[in-house]
Amino acid sequence: MLLTSFPAGPLQANCYVLAREAGAGCVVVDPGMDALDGVRQVVTEHDLRVEAVLVTHGHFDHLWNAQDVAREFDAPVWIHPADRHLLSDPMAAISGPSAAMLRAQFGLHDLPEFVEPSDVRDAVDGAVIEVDGLSLSVDHVPGHTPGTVYYRVDWDGSGVTEGTVSQVMFSGDFLFAGSIGRTDLTGGDHDQMLQSLREKVLPLRDDVVVLPGHGPQTSIGRERATNPFLAELQEG
Repeated sequence: MLLTSFPAGPLQANCYVLAREAGAGCVVVDPGMDALDGVRQVVTEHDLRVEAVLVTHGHFDHLWNAQDVAREFDAPVWIHPADRHLLSDPMAAISGPSAAMLRAQFGLHDLPEFVEPSDVRDAVDGAVIEVDGLSLSVDHVPGHTPGTVYYRVDWDGSGVTEGTVSQVMFSGDFLFAGSIGRTDLTGGDHDQMLQSLREKVLPLRDDVVVLPGHGPQTSIGRERATNPFLAELQEG
């Protein structure tokens, strides 16, 4: 397996590139603000072909460059239908005061024109995305946004972390090291978030590595033992 990542944009959202090996087709997960150049660099360095863009949810820091990556490499974009409208209007998921603060803090005054990519596919619960030897499963986990999903792939390589790894999860802003995604933005729902955690995280194996949308990697076992939100669910 070939897996690389880099933080992009002012919010340092993690963008991931995954392929079976160098010279193969790859997926790009969450190409957010200023991610296009990083994707180009990784693709060139490893002689990859971008065959799919996977979006975990519709917030601007995770899909800002999705249209650009899809157009440049002629690749489809996968996103849950509940967040699909954010491809053409990503700021719609940010409330008025929050949007004003972000515009002022990061200079988001003259926004580019967002147009839905020509090939958009539904990342619905239970879907399987096949890309040149890779098979990624989709789990719908609403709470952070109505269309939040995570993607999982069986892992048969090394280099992600020490020890045995059964799967790698691209969790977006659903699950972080020591925390979970916020639910106070437009479309967020804390009760849904807890239900998603209970139904879609607690049953997973401890050796699933979690690659979040921000910050360092973790694992299901580590989060089960230390994440206060998961601890609360297990005690309940």
